[in-house]
Amino acid sequence: MKYSANSVWENKDSYDVAVIGAGHAGCEAALAAARLGMRTIVFTVSMESIAMMPCNPNIGGTSKGHLVKEVDALGGEMGKVIDRTFIQSKMLNKSKGPAVHSLRAQADKQEYSKAMRMVLENQPGLDLKQAEVVDILVEEGKVTGVQLISGAICRCKAVILCTGTYLKARCIYGDISIETGPNGLQASTYLTDCLKRLGIRMYRFKTGTPARIDRRSIDFTKMEEQKGDERITPFSFTTDPKSIQREQVSCWLTYTNEKTHDIIRKNLDRSPLFSGAIEGTGPRYCPSIEDKVVKFADKKRHQVFIEPEGESTNEMYIGGMSSSLPEDVQYDMYRSVPGLEHAKIIRNAYAIEYDCIDARQLYPTLEFRKVKGLYSAGQFNGSSGYEEAAGQGLLAGINAALKLQDREPLVLDRSQAYIGVLIDDLVTKESHEPYRMMTSRAEYRLLLRQDNADQRLTKIGYEIGLVPKERYDNLLKKEKKIASEIERVEHTHVGTNKKVQNLLAEYGSTPLNSGATIADLIRRPELHYNFLAPIDERRPNVSEEVAEQVDINIKYDGYIKRQMRQVEQFRKMEKKRIPEDIDYHEVKSLRIEAVQKLSEQRPVSIGQASRISGVSPADISVLLVYMESMRQG
Repeated sequence: MKYSANSVWENKDSYDVAVIGAGHAGCEAALAAARLGMRTIVFTVSMESIAMMPCNPNIGGTSKGHLVKEVDALGGEMGKVIDRTFIQSKMLNKSKGPAVHSLRAQADKQEYSKAMRMVLENQPGLDLKQAEVVDILVEEGKVTGVQLISGAICRCKAVILCTGTYLKARCIYGDISIETGPNGLQASTYLTDCLKRLGIRMYRFKTGTPARIDRRSIDFTKMEEQKGDERITPFSFTTDPKSIQREQVSCWLTYTNEKTHDIIRKNLDRSPLFSGAIEGTGPRYCPSIEDKVVKFADKKRHQVFIEPEGESTNEMYIGGMSSSLPEDVQYDMYRSVPGLEHAKIIRNAYAIEYDCIDARQLYPTLEFRKVKGLYSAGQFNGSSGYEEAAGQGLLAGINAALKLQDREPLVLDRSQAYIGVLIDDLVTKESHEPYRMMTSRAEYRLLLRQDNADQRLTKIGYEIGLVPKERYDNLLKKEKKIASEIERVEHTHVGTNKKVQNLLAEYGSTPLNSGATIADLIRRPELHYNFLAPIDERRPNVSEEVAEQVDINIKYDGYIKRQMRQVEQFRKMEKKRIPEDIDYHEVKSLRIEAVQKLSEQRPVSIGQASRISGVSPADISVLLVYMESMRQG
C-alpha cells in the first residue's frame, strides 16, 4: 500500500536521532542517544505501547537474565525498571553451575510500562511523539529525516528502526484476521514500502500469544504453587538488595492432557498455522500448543504456567499455550486443563504476522550497509524477546550517537557479552525464524556469567559516557575487595582440629589429614566460601556479591583460565580485518559458495567470515593466504 500525503511540510524542530518505535528496543535506544548528548525524538503509533509487554509478563529467564544484567552494566534502563515493578523474582538453574544461573522476574505489566514511560518523559534532550512514520528520507545514501503520516517532515541525522511486530502486522485466530498490531493497537502500514525502495530485504515472521483468563474463574487447588525466592536478587547492580525484599505474588503450574491434545488434533484443519493462512515463520523455541502436539506426539502432557499480569488486574497469562485456533476451540482446549475447567477468557490467544529484515544487511554496529545513519534493533531484526530487543536497542542508540560525535563505534565481541553473541549471530548467520538467545549459543559462557556483567562491561559504559563516575568508582572498590579476599583465603591455613573436622562432616566433606588453605576447601564441590565462615577467624565483613565472586573465581579457576586461553585465540581471528574493497572473485581456490556468501555479507573480520554458513575452514585458510599476499604486495 503506497502512502500519498495531501500536503508535505517541514517541522521546524530538528533532531540528531529519531527512533521509530517505543518498545523495549526503542526505549533503550532513545535513552542511550539522549544521555550521550544527542537531541532525540521517539515516534510511537500509540503512547500506550511504550515499553508494553504484549506477550509474557516477565523479564529475564534462561540466558535472557544475562542480557538484562549486561544492559544494566552498560548503563541501560531495563534492569532498574523491573527492580521497581516486579511482583515475583526467582533465580533459575540454581542446581547447576553459575554460568547458567539466570534471574527471572514476573512484572506488573502496567506498572513496568508506566515506570519506563516516566523515565523517557523526564529524560533531558528526549521528546516523544505519537505518530506513524511513513517514509525515511535519504539523500546520496545518507539519512536526512523522516516523514510522518500527517505530511510533516522531521529532519534528523540518524534513524533507528525499532518497529517490533508492527510493520504490516496482522493478528489471526481461526478465520479471524485483523490488520492490527499487538493488543489491538494500530499497525504501521506504509514503512515497509519505503524500506523496499531503499533496497532492504524483508522477511515475514510470526509470533503468538496465549489467552488471558479471569483469575476468578481458575481453581488453583488443582495446580502446583510456584513461589518466588526467599532472598530476592536485583537485576540492576545499582539496586540495594535490601530495598526490594517484599511479599511476592505466586505463579501456578498445571498440565495439558490427552483430552487437550485430542481437541487440538481434531481441529488442526481450523488452525491458520496448518491451513496455510499464516505465511510467516514462527519461533522454534517458543512454539504454539498446536505445534507442540504435532511435533511431540509422544508426549502425554505439556507444562502450563499460570502467571499474574499485575497486582491491579485479574488477568492471568496462560504460559505454554499460545495458539491461533478459533475462539470456540480455545474454550474447549483451555477448559480441558486441570484448574481451568470453568475458565473465562478475557483476551483470545492469537498469532501475529509482521514484516522484519534480514539482519545480515547490517554492520555489527547495527547500521545498514546500504544507508548511512540508518540503524535497526529489536524484533524488527528477526529476533524475539523483550531482553534481546533491549540489548540491541542500547547498542544501536550508543552507536548512532558515537557516529554523530565522530567517535569509535562500540562492537561487543562474542567473548565479551551475550549481547555480542546475539548481534554477531544476527548479522552473520542466516536465520529463517525468530532468533532467541540461549546459553548454549555462547562459546565462552563460563566467562559471560550474569553475576560478573558489571566487571565485564561497566568500564565500557563509563568510557562511553552512560555510566556515572561514582558507579564506576564503586566497581573498582568492589574488584579490589574481591582480589584482596581471594589473595587472603589462598594464604589462610586451617588445621585438623575438631572444629574444622566437625564443619566438614556437617557438609559431607572428607576430613582433613593435614592442614589446608581456605581456598583449598572452597575448591571442593560440596563447600562454599560462606560455609567456611565458622572456621575462618580473620574473615572480613564483605558484601554478598563480593563473597559470590570469591567463591566462583576460586572454585572454577582452572576452567576460567582454560576459557581465557580460548578467547585469546578467538580474538586473534577477530583482529584480522578484511579490506572493505576486497573482491572475493579474485581469490583463487575459494569455493563458489564461499565467494557468493562472502560477497553478499561482506564480513569485517576473518573471525566473522569463519562463522558464515557455507564458508569452510579451508576457505578461511585460502583467504588468509590471499590477504597476506595483498599485504606484502
